[in-house]
Amino acid sequence: MSETATTGRTATTARPAGVRPGRRGRRTDWKAVGAFTLLTAPMLLGLGLFKYVAIGWSFLLSFSEARGTVDLGSWVGFDNYASLLEDEAFRSSMTGIILFTFFIVPVTFGMSLGLAVLLHGMRRGRAFFRTSFLIPAAVSYVVAALVWKMSLFNGLPSGVANTIGGLFGWDVQPWIAGTDPPLYWIVIITVRLWLQVGLYMILFLAGLQAIPVHLYEAASLDGASRWAQFRHITLPMLRNTSVAILMLILIAAFQAFDEFYNVFMTTTGNSTAPVRPPLVFLYDTALKGQDYGVGSAGAFLLTLLIILVTLLQGRIVGFGRKD
Repeated sequence: MSETATTGRTATTARPAGVRPGRRGRRTDWKAVGAFTLLTAPMLLGLGLFKYVAIGWSFLLSFSEARGTVDLGSWVGFDNYASLLEDEAFRSSMTGIILFTFFIVPVTFGMSLGLAVLLHGMRRGRAFFRTSFLIPAAVSYVVAALVWKMSLFNGLPSGVANTIGGLFGWDVQPWIAGTDPPLYWIVIITVRLWLQVGLYMILFLAGLQAIPVHLYEAASLDGASRWAQFRHITLPMLRNTSVAILMLILIAAFQAFDEFYNVFMTTTGNSTAPVRPPLVFLYDTALKGQDYGVGSAGAFLLTLLIILVTLLQGRIVGFGRKD
């Protein structure tokens, strides 16, 4: 008979050195901590310096008279914000971007959802079309805007748009230079749709693939039509995906810059845009006009607008609401 059985005591396992009785935990691997710190320190330093410090400095500049300098000192309080709100050009740019947002958001949302539904129902060629629609999302906005400006809608008889229009007997149109009617909106809207629809289509497609197939099978057995299945199964099951995509499209619309700037920019670097979104207006004010105080104030006003609209949208559609 063993000693344990004789004494009636339970054998205990040996404790590692340095671990006190009654404490549960792991030793700190200082080598792993050091390696993690060494690898992440450059990224954290760069992120903090070039993002958060820059944002804080810009916020302080918005309360300063900073013309031709980024130094702080000449405090003007909310004068920069007040002058912007009184500026007719800035108010016009805000009105223009709001109208642009009201149009581009539902169009982008509807086209992305429609393409995703069509692609999800295909049995062959799905991978080819999925890749084809996604490729534009990897193209630079600057490159796409220049292609639209110099090739598709260049206003020449040899341009792609005028060549296609000539087949139907249409006259040659100055797409970008024409303001009556404002055909430049066709250029801006088509390039943005080409760049964004494929990305959001992929997100919708991922949501569609997560819907259980047996729901559609049960609905088919009950005699539900395709439209009834889409309305009562697809849309409710895509609620969270739809809310997230709608929020992304909305934020991207308010941040419009590259297509507007590059489509209307001349060879001398000046913009002839008949409509300027807020970011183009602030770019001209801060970098060309060297008024960094007013430019910083406008950036924070636009940020505040985006936050308020996003919160309002989330409130309306129930973002984060439990099902």
